[in-house]
Amino acid sequence: MSMTAPDFGGPAATGTQFVLRHGGAEATVTSLAGALRRYEVGGTPLVESFGADELPPAACGIQLSPWPNRVRDGRWELEGAVQQLDITEPSRGHASHGLLRNTAFVATAHTGREVVLRGEIHPQHGYPFRLSHQVTYTLEDAGSLTVRQRLTNRGTRPAPAAFGAHPFLRLGEVPSEELTLTLSAATRIVADDRLIPTGARPVRGTMEDFRAGRRVGPELMDAAFTDLTPGPDGRHHHTLTAPDGRTVELWAEPAFGYVHVFVTDRFPGRHRALAVEPMTAPANALNSGDGLEWIGPGESLAASWGITGALAARPSEHQEAAR
Repeated sequence: MSMTAPDFGGPAATGTQFVLRHGGAEATVTSLAGALRRYEVGGTPLVESFGADELPPAACGIQLSPWPNRVRDGRWELEGAVQQLDITEPSRGHASHGLLRNTAFVATAHTGREVVLRGEIHPQHGYPFRLSHQVTYTLEDAGSLTVRQRLTNRGTRPAPAAFGAHPFLRLGEVPSEELTLTLSAATRIVADDRLIPTGARPVRGTMEDFRAGRRVGPELMDAAFTDLTPGPDGRHHHTLTAPDGRTVELWAEPAFGYVHVFVTDRFPGRHRALAVEPMTAPANALNSGDGLEWIGPGESLAASWGITGALAARPSEHQEAAR
């Protein structure tokens, strides 16, 4: 006798799917990790996506809080006492990407073009603080996406904090290795073989200088950059450009003083996938103090970033000659 497994219904593995539509753009945000699961403008995907019943591959689109990247061995000291975080990156032995990766965010507001989500951080192994992380995703009139992050201390003593996000950018079906990456970064964070910072060096004169734009190519990368040069609007701008001239840009406010570039060959369905991660602090900030903020009771750390696309292809040489 065969038996059919019952269908209990319920939400997808990534929780509630918040769909936004406005200005020719569509986005889907998940309650799990407050992740950006999909973002398209005029039908052109500008971020890598994944299924509603799939865990975000390679941390795709998730919120990183109350620290981005890694804490070496999951260990740091608080007032002379060693704190031991849960190890969430077993391959390297670190605590990775904060404490919200497996948290279901709750919507506090949702309209056709905007959703406000809140994730709660409770005292736990290695992090004895109580905070709330709020993220707001808004589709603007031109179809661009703005993301506002706010981390608030709900406890009774100052808490060490930083945050970031993990969007994978793309330009439609153009292979990532054919894109040109431009970063407004003058310094590369040097790291050891476990990706923990050991120093910094200028990018000038090296293959790590992306300020004038360099083709991504097939090489893998997992590196942080800083000394970011703001544009006329005071924001940092990092751009991917397709051979036909189309672009997708990640901008970030000055509080995001670091950007991490991750090129992987392990993203499902893509030969290469490229994350451009805005961060307020680099890896191991709980130990180094670099970029780390201590926020007092009732105080917040807040900053915004966003994604815009310029999706009109320039005329080809053949079209120009025919004019």
